[in-house]
Amino acid sequence: MAVFFDIVFDIPIKFPVDQSYTYSMDDKGEAAFGKRVMTAFGKRDCMGYIIAQRESPPQDVKPDSIKKIRRVVDAQRVFDANDVQIARWMAGYYLCGTGQALAAMIPSGRRMIVPELNDGDEGAQSALSISDEQAAALKEITSSPGSPQSSESKQRRMFYLYGVTGSGKTEVFLRAAQYMLNAGKSVIYLVPEISLTHQTAQVINSRFGSQAATLHSGMSPSTRLAEWVRIRKGEAPIVIGPRSAVFAPVPNLGLIIIDEEHDGSYKSGSTPRYHARQIALRRCSQENALLVMGSATPSAEAWKLMNEGGIKRLDLSRRISGGGIPEIKPVSLAGTDSCLSKELKDEIRLTAQMGRQTILFMNRRGFAHFYHCPSCGWEQTCRRCSVSLTWHKSRGRCICHYCGYSEGPSSACPNCGSVEAGYRGFGTEMIEEEVRRSFPDLRLRRADADTAGKNGGLEETLALFKTGMIDILLGTQMVAKGLNFPGVRLVGVIFADTGLHLPDFRAAERTFSLIVQVAGRAGRYFPDGKVIVQTLRMDDPAITRSCALDVEGFYGAELTHRRTLNFPPFSRIIRFTIRAREENRAQAAINRLASLAQPLISKDADMLGPAQCPIGVINNNYRYQVILRSASMGVIHYAARELLSLYENGKDAKAYLEVDVDPVSML
Repeated sequence: MAVFFDIVFDIPIKFPVDQSYTYSMDDKGEAAFGKRVMTAFGKRDCMGYIIAQRESPPQDVKPDSIKKIRRVVDAQRVFDANDVQIARWMAGYYLCGTGQALAAMIPSGRRMIVPELNDGDEGAQSALSISDEQAAALKEITSSPGSPQSSESKQRRMFYLYGVTGSGKTEVFLRAAQYMLNAGKSVIYLVPEISLTHQTAQVINSRFGSQAATLHSGMSPSTRLAEWVRIRKGEAPIVIGPRSAVFAPVPNLGLIIIDEEHDGSYKSGSTPRYHARQIALRRCSQENALLVMGSATPSAEAWKLMNEGGIKRLDLSRRISGGGIPEIKPVSLAGTDSCLSKELKDEIRLTAQMGRQTILFMNRRGFAHFYHCPSCGWEQTCRRCSVSLTWHKSRGRCICHYCGYSEGPSSACPNCGSVEAGYRGFGTEMIEEEVRRSFPDLRLRRADADTAGKNGGLEETLALFKTGMIDILLGTQMVAKGLNFPGVRLVGVIFADTGLHLPDFRAAERTFSLIVQVAGRAGRYFPDGKVIVQTLRMDDPAITRSCALDVEGFYGAELTHRRTLNFPPFSRIIRFTIRAREENRAQAAINRLASLAQPLISKDADMLGPAQCPIGVINNNYRYQVILRSASMGVIHYAARELLSLYENGKDAKAYLEVDVDPVSML
């Protein structure tokens, strides 16, 4: 009997139909549902994903037109019916192809390199004792409808561990995970950054031994594939990793944990532009599992849901390791040319004399972030992007952080010849120089994207800092959250205003969150933690409320502001971005898109634009946008699908369209 297969490819959807393609069995007879194959697609060979098997071809397909699968990639299946169900949902929700969704879910390796497994004993590290608040939170989770012992297992629940930094959220997560493992269930534990993956993986490996697996983009595709197969076999019932680990093929899923839920890195920046939180919600609903999230600074969306009862809030109000809430002091940088205020220098010296450690945080790498002429106002910008070049002194180049373009520095203003022109603002390189000049006797290490691959990498730097071999750790946001260093007394936020001027409705939320998170690294084991927050905006609410650790006050005011402006979480948005090499081509395409969208907008929705994106040019591509907005995602989702179907006919092939459902960045 002939056998046929429905195959999808990693290609954009052609609206209005997300199409699969029919092929016949390969010569070796190895093809089967859940495997990847190489086969002819158009004029080239492509990797495809078998999502269905059938005994006869579809009625609209001529039998003599059906091609044969050329080669089967996998010896055993790498995805199952649950994965296909999630991929189809992603395709429908994020307006992409099912093949694009599967490609994002499954490691791309074609041969398996078996990873080195942790050889520690299971339970090698005994669990810590827990506080009454932690015990109460754990009891809520483990006795909830949906947990293994509940008689109401069909009802699903979501929980949010909301607590100050250092209040022991990780221990509650780990005990909830142990509870699920004891009940024969699997657990996915998500963290936002690879730097946090390493630290959390160490804790999990010491607690669970070879039961744990890690998935992250720093692994080779082949190694990730080997871990993927091991997880699918049930050999690793607890999986730790950043965003893409939400797709881990664990059998009998019982719990998904999302640590630092507020973090923007849980949202993918390329197609499919999924959010791990939404995928986790979908998987938990589909597989009858529990979802537990946590953060000291929840996202505005999560805060609103907690207030409305959509998520059960579990409070952890006290630090558990002997530390107290740190003293946070805002310090004005007005009138100083230095990146280190006198107050911060005094505290660094005092901290060192006490034998303790300092973290200095600056969310901008490089030496200086723009070249400016005070005489004529000229500014050195990227030739490919509408952004300033960043001066990297160590490389002797001015570099664009968007496209990578670089050029040499100027000794005078190219526009008017003034020798007063120079670099303004500061980044981690400049701060490193000043710290070394001011404290030559202290051991300093910089941790940012420029140094992550040097000096043994970020993992080694963090390990040295944790053991006290470094006095001052200077870094970007990779040192701002989740990390736990017993010796840290002082945190210095070099310039808190970096993100406040960005034209994005989430700018205040991000600034508030970063300050509170990095402040949380101070005094976790001692009651004398100190935080210095340097700013030029002493009266900005995001600054004043973060320094006061006034989380309730900030979110109350921020949600009132969002409601007034009708921005998320009080509305849902879909962003359409057109990019093209020629500006007139981009403008023509966005104007056509907007004209097609206008008749589709109901009275329950509105359209913003067409307009140039806040960053109008990236890598020689002009960028324009249209935003659909409504209180109901269903309203704009229907309009978006209709719009894309209409736009498909007669579209300019050299004007590229990107669709972002629920965007987290508006730049």
